[in-house]
Amino acid sequence: MNKRTTLPGKPSRPSRVQSTTPRQKSEFINHKSEIVFLAVTGMSPAVITETLWALAHPPADTGEAPLLPHRIVVLTTTAGRREVEAQLFTPRSSFGGVAVWDAFRASLAAEGFELAGRLRFGTTPDDIRVFTTSDRSSGRTVELDDMRTPADNEAAASFILEQVRGFVEDPDKVVIASLAGGRKTMSALLYACFSLIGRDTDRLTHVLVSEPFDQLREFNFPAQPGGSLKHRDGTAHDPAAARIEIADVPFVPLRYLFPRELGRPAGGFMNLVESCRAGVRARVAEGLKLTVERSRPEIEINGSRLRLAPREHLVLLFMAERAKNGEPAFALQKDGLDALGEFRTELAREAPKDDWSDWRRTDSLKAAIEEQDLRRALSSLREKIQSLGGDAAALATCLPARGRFSLDMPGPLIFLKP
Repeated sequence: MNKRTTLPGKPSRPSRVQSTTPRQKSEFINHKSEIVFLAVTGMSPAVITETLWALAHPPADTGEAPLLPHRIVVLTTTAGRREVEAQLFTPRSSFGGVAVWDAFRASLAAEGFELAGRLRFGTTPDDIRVFTTSDRSSGRTVELDDMRTPADNEAAASFILEQVRGFVEDPDKVVIASLAGGRKTMSALLYACFSLIGRDTDRLTHVLVSEPFDQLREFNFPAQPGGSLKHRDGTAHDPAAARIEIADVPFVPLRYLFPRELGRPAGGFMNLVESCRAGVRARVAEGLKLTVERSRPEIEINGSRLRLAPREHLVLLFMAERAKNGEPAFALQKDGLDALGEFRTELAREAPKDDWSDWRRTDSLKAAIEEQDLRRALSSLREKIQSLGGDAAALATCLPARGRFSLDMPGPLIFLKP
């Protein structure tokens, strides 16, 4: 899928830069580091040449210097690899028997760009890196032909994270990444990885292509040979009239906010996400004050009072007491069911014998709480807390997530009332 964005409402103008004097390296952005262009691609690898062309030809009114990366690395599926090989590295009769990539480099050289040490790219596994996963039945590592299942997506996420980390942890490299190619999931995962471990010196980009060239599969860059391109409506269009620009996509480099979490070994994508979530919860919890009553199903969060259903209050009181006492979290919600059952029984004994209206004597607490009951209680508890709005709603981030069963708050900020 090609996610090139159309430039609306602006007239087309030639993008070809006329130059007769060689552009020396000193004219490029002054990076002592190696510039790596990292892209996720799918069935339309033309986004690679389009983006690189735009980097080399910034609009004159921006004052930006031309930029050519030292190397290109593509992350894709086996289907995407076949498309890159077929569309960029296979000779084309319309290009006079030359492959698109070779024609692209020749065009830049003809403009006067010095290409020595720039635009290293090919069909080796070091240039085109295919997402991998492990086959559960055989235990073998296999390449992904597509991303069809949640397991495939998680495998691709960890693969992208590993590739990005390999570049951003090298102080001698600067990364310019492209979100323009591949499935939307690929772009979303690349953005997530950049937010997690990208640096403020790295760039995340999207390519903007003027109409109708954004819809022409044969279009690769404005100076391509072969003459006009035919649109499906029968009209002919000169590639030189195409306008291509780069849009930088802002991202927050969380590595500076969570140096402890993100400074550890990479691990899997989901493990890293959960580690950062824990960091978020810890920072959120520092601004909260939670009071939980034992004799009635009410809580107070930063001055906002909330009445809960018996099961909701039982679960929150159970977690609050454990957090207050410094007891460890249960790794899985089902692991805490026995302890929750014992706590429920203890609460029932505490209820006044002559007060049958006490919340601890309600029918909903008489039966054992199963795993699905716990999930429902946590879900409704989260919704009620979020409905408070303001800073009180932030307590919802401290509730159990992804299996964990605990209230992620410091004990000193939890107050238990009899």
